[in-house]
Formats: sequence, C-alpha cells, structure tokens
Amino acid sequence: MSAKSPETSRYTETERKFDVVQDTVSPSFDGLSAVGRVERSPSQSLDAVYFDTPGRDLARNKITLRRRTGGPDAAWHLKLPAGPDSRTEVHAPLAEDGSDETDVPESLRDIVLAIVRDRPLAPVARISTNRTVELLYAPDGSALAEFCDDHVTASAVGGEEQHWREWELELRAGTSADVFDRLTNRLLDAGAVPAGHGSKLARVLASSDAADDPAAAATPADSARRAVSEHLAELITWDRAVRADAWDSVHQMRVATRKIRSLLQSSEGSFDLKGREWVLDELRELAAVLGVARDAEVLAERYTRALDLLPEANVRGPVRERLVEGAEKRYRTGWKRSLTAMRSPRYFRLLDALEELVAEDGARSGRDGGPAELTIDSAYKRVRKAAKAARAATTDGDADPDEALHRIRKRAKQLRYTAAATGQSKVADRAKAIQSLLGDHQDSVVSRAHLSRQALVAYAAGGDTFTYGLLYQQEDDLAQRCEEQLEDALRQLEKAVGRS
Repeated sequence: MSAKSPETSRYTETERKFDVVQDTVSPSFDGLSAVGRVERSPSQSLDAVYFDTPGRDLARNKITLRRRTGGPDAAWHLKLPAGPDSRTEVHAPLAEDGSDETDVPESLRDIVLAIVRDRPLAPVARISTNRTVELLYAPDGSALAEFCDDHVTASAVGGEEQHWREWELELRAGTSADVFDRLTNRLLDAGAVPAGHGSKLARVLASSDAADDPAAAATPADSARRAVSEHLAELITWDRAVRADAWDSVHQMRVATRKIRSLLQSSEGSFDLKGREWVLDELRELAAVLGVARDAEVLAERYTRALDLLPEANVRGPVRERLVEGAEKRYRTGWKRSLTAMRSPRYFRLLDALEELVAEDGARSGRDGGPAELTIDSAYKRVRKAAKAARAATTDGDADPDEALHRIRKRAKQLRYTAAATGQSKVADRAKAIQSLLGDHQDSVVSRAHLSRQALVAYAAGGDTFTYGLLYQQEDDLAQRCEEQLEDALRQLEKAVGRS
C-alpha cells in the first residue's frame, strides 16, 4: 500500500562520485581562480532506507528511491537518470507523524509505474552516512559547488554490514563544465579515483550476497529483439515524461508504441506470437488512446501557427477560442484518458509480455534455426502495393483517395522502422520522407474535417465563417502539394531499396 500522495518538488542534480581510502587527506581548493572562499558546515548524520521491487527493477534502470532522515533534505527522494553526471531528483515530504516508514508516496510511485507496475516496493538496503560539507563560492559570491566527504555504513537486507569512505562533488546551477573539471582535478590530485558505482545503493547491492548485479542485462542477439528492446526502453522513458505532461511526450510515447508493433509484425518469425496476438491489439489500442491527446496537440499548434501568420483583419470572430482553446481542452481530456490507461493492470500486462518476448531465445524462433533477422523486402512490397492501390483510387469512384494515401504512409512507416533496425539508413531516410510527406497530408485531412465542423457551428450561431474558409483553403493547398511530390518520393525510395 502507498502513502497518500503529497506535493513533490523537482531538482536537477549534477555530481561526480569518488572512491577514497579512510586516511585520505581532504582536498584543498586554495589557489583556484574560480574559488573565492570555502565555507565548512557542521557534520550531518544521514540515514536512508532504500526501496525496490523483489526483482530490483528500479536498480536495473539506474533509479533509486529512498526515505532519508537527518540533514537539511530529509524527505522521500526519487532519483532518475538525466544524462552524464546528472539526475532528476524528485522529493516528497515525510509524514509528520512518521507513519510513512514503509509506505511509498503515490506521487513518487506513479512516476516509475511503468517499471514497478503492480509489484510491491519494500526496503532493500539501509545506508547511514556521516557527512562533512564544504560549500565553494566564486569570487563574486555566487555558489559554485558542494563538496561532501562521506563516511558510510551500509547493508543490504539479508547482507553483511559494509563500511567505506567516498567523496561527492555537486555543481550548483550556472557553474560551467570547465570549473567542474578543475575542481575534479583537485580531488584526483588528493588521491581520489572515480567511483566504481553510480550510487551508494548500487555499491551495496553489487557487493551483497543477497542479490546479483542489478544493472546486468543481456543484449538480445538478433536485430529484431535488439530493436524492440531499445524501443521498449524508449516507451518506458517517455511514459515518465507523459506523466509529467512534458511537451511532445505523448507524441514520442505513441511513436515508440507504433515502432514496437510494426517490428513485431514485420520480424519474419523472430517472435513467437502464437497465443499472444493480443499484444498487437493492445499496442494498437494504446496508440489510439494516446492519439486522442496527440491529435488535439497537433491541431492546437497548427491553428496557432496559421492564425499568427494571417493579417489581423482576416481573423474574424472567436476563431482562436474555437480552434486553439478548444483543441487545448481536448488535449487535457485525452491526456487524462492516457494516464488512466497507463495506470491499469492491462497496461502492466502488456509491458510484461513485451519484456518476455524480448527475453525469449531468438535462436528457437528463427526459420533457419539461428537468430532471426529483420529484412526490408516484405515491408517494401507492402509500400508498393499500397502505392498501386492509391493510384487506382484516383479513378475509382468508390475508393477514398485520402485513405489510400494514408495507407501508403503506414506502410512506409513500417519500412522505415525495419530499415533503421537493420542499419539501412538510406532506405530508412527515404521511407521517413514519404512518411513525413503523407503525415502532413493526413494532418491536412483531419484539419479540414475539423474546420468544416467548426464553420458549421459558427454559422449556426450566426458567426462569421470567413477565417475558417481561409484556413481550409490553405490546408487544401498543402494537401495538393504533398500529392504532387509523392511520386518522386516513391521513386527515390525504390532507388534506395535497389542499392541496399
């Protein structure tokens, strides 16, 4: 059970860790032009209990979750990778009565829900630190960095107690990388070496008899599994961004979902989907749920840009309210629907199944008895077939030309993902060009339909529909340009496939 969700705060932490022996003399920062003064703070006694799933899922993803007491930042801490030397740190306050000793706040659990799912989070280690802090200031008085000298006592659950000493050098906002390197050199000159582990917890778990190295993970042997494994990692990363409502995150998570589905379909027997065809259906459904927010986001951006380019006299009536603000409201509704889906057992089972598919022995499912590999042949044939059908649709009164062009886009997208996974970058680039071209066309189709509906609403209310007509014509012109460029793009793709 999780504690009631408190308010959280986020920080970006940039630091380097160093191993030192117990009798190493602390470094001196005297003589560095970047350092104006050094202030030594009283020693701190910090105690932290670290939480993870039974399978160490957080540690495997280089994420730490702890409940810290003592020191100025007593709180629940969730640390997430954010690039070299950097982490995003999310804090949630401790319960005033201490009743949250084993109940992880829902606000933190939700951030990593795609990783922990419905598995329990329980203590895996306890780490106590006696810390001495030196604050480094620039000559102008601005804060540069914080140097921490830590004497650590730690033990994993079921493991023996360990003792070591380490140094941490944490940058303050605005400090340059050059200053970071010069400060680092002072630590190295004093006898420190870069730490062998990214965190105290990683060191405890790696040294404990109670657990294998949580960071160890086998790299899939064949290209299909490698590609799906990479895109699954992307999906889980973008999942966190969607929960934080980061810009473009819904789009990127949807793209990762579609890449996985496309590769599972085009992997020529690399994956054994017998009895698990539902995975493809669930991926399609997830992409559709995300698409509600994504389509609204696209329209809001599209109409904002288009209206900003029109002369003010041509923007008549409450057009912005209807088009832009209306799309933004639909985005919020779609985003909330996405979060509901992403918190469901159904979503967890999908992620479990994808991990199982990636982890299975690829050699068993390859048609030749060896690891199955992706090929672009069948994917390209589907593009050609869709293009032929689209040409016929222009003369067939019963066929929908727009739908036929959209089908080419979907087939080109599948080809792009397959080509990218097999290292055929030229084919991937040409397929992406078609995907982008027809993506603009499809966005125009959706936008024109929406503009027609909004114009009817405005007309029924006695409003001016002039601006809707202008925007509709711009969208129609864009669609025509896309159609005119398609044949050349298809020829370029054919050439690229022929040379691959």
